[in-house]
Amino acid sequence: MDVAISRSAVTGRVRVPPSKSYTHRAILAAGYADGATIHNPLVSADTRATMRAVEAYGGSVDDRDAPLSITGFDGRPNVPDNVIDCTNSGTTMRLITATAALADGLTVLTGDDSLRSRPQGPLLDAIEQLGGRAESTRENGQAPLVLGGPIESGSVSIPGDVSSQYVTALLMAGGVTTDGITIELETELKSAPYVDITREVLDAFDVETERTESGFAVEGGQDYRPESGEYTVPGDFSSASYLLTAGALAADSTLVVEGVYPSAQGDIAIVDILERMGADIDWDRDAGVITVERSTLTGIEVDVGDTPDLLPTIAVLGAAADGETHIVNCEHVRYKETDRVAAMANELDKLGGAVTEAHDTLTIHGEESTLQGARVAGYDDHRIIMALSIAGLSAKGTTTVENAEHVDVSFPNFFATLDEIGADISR
Repeated sequence: MDVAISRSAVTGRVRVPPSKSYTHRAILAAGYADGATIHNPLVSADTRATMRAVEAYGGSVDDRDAPLSITGFDGRPNVPDNVIDCTNSGTTMRLITATAALADGLTVLTGDDSLRSRPQGPLLDAIEQLGGRAESTRENGQAPLVLGGPIESGSVSIPGDVSSQYVTALLMAGGVTTDGITIELETELKSAPYVDITREVLDAFDVETERTESGFAVEGGQDYRPESGEYTVPGDFSSASYLLTAGALAADSTLVVEGVYPSAQGDIAIVDILERMGADIDWDRDAGVITVERSTLTGIEVDVGDTPDLLPTIAVLGAAADGETHIVNCEHVRYKETDRVAAMANELDKLGGAVTEAHDTLTIHGEESTLQGARVAGYDDHRIIMALSIAGLSAKGTTTVENAEHVDVSFPNFFATLDEIGADISR
């Protein structure tokens, strides 16, 4: 599906979807438990992959109506009857790789072309350090993966600058091992707030973890038991970033974004970024409401070491700002669903943006950029598609984003939501 977005103004009130990051973790945590009810989940292509994995390991998920009703495998995953296809969900694959290593037998994980190109090697190494079997069928550290267990308790050493999801996977599995797992980080941890999210969810499921001097640790022999058997997913700040950017670039009077309460999400940083760029924005934290107006923006420097998912959004803001916007510490953003650094450089160039790409930085020259509608590629990547669609709101003429259906990964109603607040969109 291609979507055409014409320059238009937005206004009104809109609610953000639930957090994808929290939903993944809550579904798998409910799987590790004997079961749980998950309120306000994000039901999307990615989170359905995690639901299918829980079922493959012996649980069940009733998603016919909200909330989700999950019966878990109570810390003892079965060997799946078939290969588990994680489709395009990198979070699913990494989190359930450690789950597979708890089973007494072999599990095979695979995914689509994009997922089969993403690095899994450090997590495979960690599982082998714990006595498990962990192989890439192509011997390149990428899926398809073959996992065997059960792993033992112990200490592992892994890099922290490839993916924080390795830490999340080991913490979640470690709680149900006999004596737990200690994780020693060999390098600085990138995307650290995502581990904070994991620890917050685990705490809600009564699983204790700790931050050590050199990494993380989780005691073994713990039971996943959420209070009253229930968990509620908060609103998603990654998704909110597109709506807030739409308001800063194209609001007619004000745009009010609801459902945005403080949490461990690193992408809360979008509020500070917009403030630093000069946006007229106000956050009532108690009410979970952010109000934003169309504003004159100024370029800034932003380190995305902890907030990789914000890079496409910041790049669009930079193209509409005065001066230069420097996005730094972004090499790890190249290993997402696509190389998002290169993708945004290429597509903003098509729209009239002036961009300089380097290995670990992306610079947008706002004073040299005049956004003009064009046909742009979506790279089958939900974050690229949504960011470019927001750019289309302020570009002259019409911007056509290819393969835009992939927003269903994290924000299935994205285009309907834009339409509701006045965006000129045709599918």
